[in-house]
Amino acid sequence: MFNTVTIIGTGLIGGSMAIALREKKLAKKIIGCGNDEESLQQALSLGLIDEILTLEEGVAQADFIYIAIPVHAAVHVTAKVLDLVNDAQIVADAGSTKEKLCRAIADHSKRKNFVASHPMWGTEHSGPAAAVSGAFTGRACVICEPERTGENHLLQTESLYNQLGMHIVNMNAHDHDIHAAYVSHISHITSFALANTVLEKEREREAIFELAGGGFESTVRLAKSNPDMWAPIFLQNKENVLDVLNEHIHQLINFKTAIEEENNTALSALMQNANRIKRILPS
Repeated sequence: MFNTVTIIGTGLIGGSMAIALREKKLAKKIIGCGNDEESLQQALSLGLIDEILTLEEGVAQADFIYIAIPVHAAVHVTAKVLDLVNDAQIVADAGSTKEKLCRAIADHSKRKNFVASHPMWGTEHSGPAAAVSGAFTGRACVICEPERTGENHLLQTESLYNQLGMHIVNMNAHDHDIHAAYVSHISHITSFALANTVLEKEREREAIFELAGGGFESTVRLAKSNPDMWAPIFLQNKENVLDVLNEHIHQLINFKTAIEEENNTALSALMQNANRIKRILPS
């Protein structure tokens, strides 16, 4: 248990972390920090945090500092937090990209205090009101460059995630960003693009509401995600996102060609190949 945890960014991830810390009795006090005063006040009124403090005040009081803000801001904020901590304090983040952040603080004198982590969970909702109980249970948490983190700092952070019901996956930051592009980032781009396609072509909004089935709803669900969070992710992971996006476009062209040519054999082959995903994701 930590005496005091300071959460920088009290939205979906930070707020859900606060709920988990309370439910598991892993923090006696939770402080909220950040630039979004409305979000902080909402988190306070919802009981997610006990107090709102400035970044400097929050870091000074904390045993564990959790950074859950958009990735473009996390690079600067993480360095600033590391400037403020003593040797015993632990700093961890929840960002969806890792290479740029890890590179930025690689030579920081307090690099050993930092745990580069990515709990693999999220929803299309945002803000403190979107925070939920049990968010991290049964999910993977990627920890990048564990060898760069102090042994005690790493063990305490791994223990925290384990107590939240997560299993740890170690990975270097470069590989993390590649895999994240494949299994997370492209899904969001596809969903945003599909939503734009339907909104452009289907002018009858009532028809979308009335006729959209479960398949459409599940595919387009991620299009409700917060652009302020996802645009920086796409741009920070630009090289990997473009690589997977080019392959996705190639696959769409394959489908388009098979349909244009009324090639049932080619169309079936494309879908049968895609069916192999059932062996990896059976449920």
